[in-house]
Amino acid sequence: MTAALVGIGATEFSKDSGRSELQLAAEAVRAALADAGLEPSDVDGLVSFTMDTNAEIAVARELGIPELTFFSRVHYGGGAACATVQQAAMAVATGAASVVVCYRAFNERSGHRFGQVSAAAAVNVDNSWSYPMGLGTPAAMVAMFAQRYMYEYGATSEDFGRIAVIDRKHAATNPHAWFHERPITLDDHQSSRWIAEPLRLLDCCQESDGGVALVVTSLERARSLRQSPVVIRAAAQGSGRDQFTMTSYYRDDLTQLPEMGVVARGLWRQSGITPSDVDVAVLYDHFTPFVLVQLEELGFCGRGEARGFVASGALELDGSLPLNPHGGQLGEAYIHGMNGIAEAVRQVRGTAVNQVADVEHVLVTAGTGVPTSGLVLGAP
Repeated sequence: MTAALVGIGATEFSKDSGRSELQLAAEAVRAALADAGLEPSDVDGLVSFTMDTNAEIAVARELGIPELTFFSRVHYGGGAACATVQQAAMAVATGAASVVVCYRAFNERSGHRFGQVSAAAAVNVDNSWSYPMGLGTPAAMVAMFAQRYMYEYGATSEDFGRIAVIDRKHAATNPHAWFHERPITLDDHQSSRWIAEPLRLLDCCQESDGGVALVVTSLERARSLRQSPVVIRAAAQGSGRDQFTMTSYYRDDLTQLPEMGVVARGLWRQSGITPSDVDVAVLYDHFTPFVLVQLEELGFCGRGEARGFVASGALELDGSLPLNPHGGQLGEAYIHGMNGIAEAVRQVRGTAVNQVADVEHVLVTAGTGVPTSGLVLGAP
């Protein structure tokens, strides 16, 4: 790759921001540019999610960005997170733009709540196979998958709960996390109420208000900016066979996420590294069962072996594969995975609150259960 991440910015993470989504986006982008030592006048590209309510031209207008030569949006909710950086990197590499900002901002708790049943979504062709059966929320959709995974591999609710405990442990020491100073135990997880069996309340990510922005430019230009550049060593998207959005129930094997396998092959091929070379994993954790399956798809363990891998302590900060040192979406905030990319940048820079020693390669994944994306970030 010839592109690098040079700036990160975010608003506070809350349950009621008290301001518009456009203001959140503008604040996050301005903070990211300040972090990079750049001005709005340096920006000529913007990338976001199709779900974001903030039009590129509106963000440009609010910030005083004079001209855009590149603007793009990526589909599929959380699955878009790493793909926004991929789009930005390709724009920079091809000369379509010189400085591209990726952003995501929403009032997902105080405004539109994605975790609730949507009458509009019910008429979608994909959803028409599942909504009439009562699968009208993301938690219910993932529960179907998780139930089959448990049946096939002997996983238990406690195996899922260990992911929640790790994330909340890391969030507890992160002052920017919503659950700062609020760790949980496995007993807390097991006593939390059912949302959609086998998912408990503490298996499900938060609903958050906030915004995150990331600045991408060429590696050559990055070397003259304020921060040490974080190189985009690999970026990949993936969609698997018989792909549906959260309800890929018609595959031969319901216990896998082949779209993440597509991403994994692309990341390892582009970066030239293997799973054993990864120092930190920032895995998309909207629901705990999908973290286990990602570990398997990415090659950190074999099929059905993730529960043992997690129980071994490998995902602790001092383990072989530290997981989500910021607390993830379960502990820090749910900004559709963009805050995870920001954490990966901090880990490579060596400035994270829960800093892992000697970080050279960080793996980041985006939303699972949908067409997805991933990144490998590294030091220059």
